[in-house]
Amino acid sequence: MKTDTARQALIATALAGLAAVTPQLAHADKQVQCYGIAKAGQNDCASKTGVHGCAGEAKVDNDKGDFKNMPEGTCKKLGGTVDS
Repeated sequence: MKTDTARQALIATALAGLAAVTPQLAHADKQVQCYGIAKAGQNDCASKTGVHGCAGEAKVDNDKGDFKNMPEGTCKKLGGTVDS
């Protein structure tokens, strides 16, 4: 019987932890295309300058024509730019 009570307490604690995390996810920043922060080969889509046409094809780090999708606040903190 002691193990059943301990197991129930563990499950209750885990569920309470999930319930506490879920509301925070709803308040995530708006996702934007952050230009000028992508590392070589880690861009999310085609270059806006037409240098290449696909994700993962950036040739240099921090090219102003390549972007990564990320929360807007994170983009600004990293020194990236967001096209309007």
